[in-house]
Amino acid sequence: MLEIAIGAIIIALVFDFVNGFNDAANSVATVIGTRVLKPIHAVALSAAANFIGPFVFGVAVAATIAKGIVSPEDITVYMIIGGLAGAISWSVICTMLGLPISNSHSLIGGIMGAGIAGLGFEKLILDGLVKVGIGIIVSPIGGLIIGLLFAGAIITFFAKHHPARVSKTFGRLQLISSAWFALAHGANDGQKVMGIIVLILFAEGIITEFEMPLWVIFAAATAIGLGTFAGGYKVIRTLGLRITRLRPYQGFAAETGGGIILAIFAILGIPASTTHAITGSIMGAGAVRRKWAVRWKLGRQIVFAWLITIPGSAGIAFLSTHIIELFV
Repeated sequence: MLEIAIGAIIIALVFDFVNGFNDAANSVATVIGTRVLKPIHAVALSAAANFIGPFVFGVAVAATIAKGIVSPEDITVYMIIGGLAGAISWSVICTMLGLPISNSHSLIGGIMGAGIAGLGFEKLILDGLVKVGIGIIVSPIGGLIIGLLFAGAIITFFAKHHPARVSKTFGRLQLISSAWFALAHGANDGQKVMGIIVLILFAEGIITEFEMPLWVIFAAATAIGLGTFAGGYKVIRTLGLRITRLRPYQGFAAETGGGIILAIFAILGIPASTTHAITGSIMGAGAVRRKWAVRWKLGRQIVFAWLITIPGSAGIAFLSTHIIELFV
């Protein structure tokens, strides 16, 4: 029914908004943590770049979400609604607790839980889940390594320059690196809800092929941009101020490195976690001064939140799907 499809699309866009709200921290934490921009200015810059991102890097990630998690021929719109319920609930809970969890993995866990509830484990698609696994492993480690290398290279190259001048230079450059990371974030995370909307349209027979209408791109980009502008200031504080105290050159290194990870994954169709990428990059850039400049205990707490995200959102989605099936 068209009304059900419209309702499901609205729910998907609500998730996109929540995604932007929680992941606002990922795009702006470093530029706020280094005091280069005030929070409202940083969030506005990030929101604009998030909106543009989905138009830049293609729709490979959207295809993975639509066709690579659960068999698209068998999934129903009610399962998709159950999956979104799990993803949104988990994201809201973690945002309220100030935990920068992966909204990407909340969504993936939600779709998995709903698929298992309605179809069983055999309808999960291994190839797509392998891509998700690659993203989980590579994005934080890759972010940490690139952040460490970038910050180390900057220290080496500018060793003989006056610290105040270096800070001023990279403070300005952070405006570019922050926008770059937000662009890559929009490209990767913005595509995920596009894939869900296309899956809804396909499940209801509104489209017969997995194509990406322009209005879907525009709607998803708008929702994530508005969510980013609304911001998630408690999470911003965790990422920007509590993990480590960053200098502008470290913020530049973290944003640039994290953005590179996300851009590569967007092109390859891997639904990466922006939270994983930027947290790893912040830790790498922070550790370049000295190992104990990073609050590793807090980092372990964040990793724990990551580990329970997919099973947590999948569990809520599993229950939500069974409850929905009682009424349809």
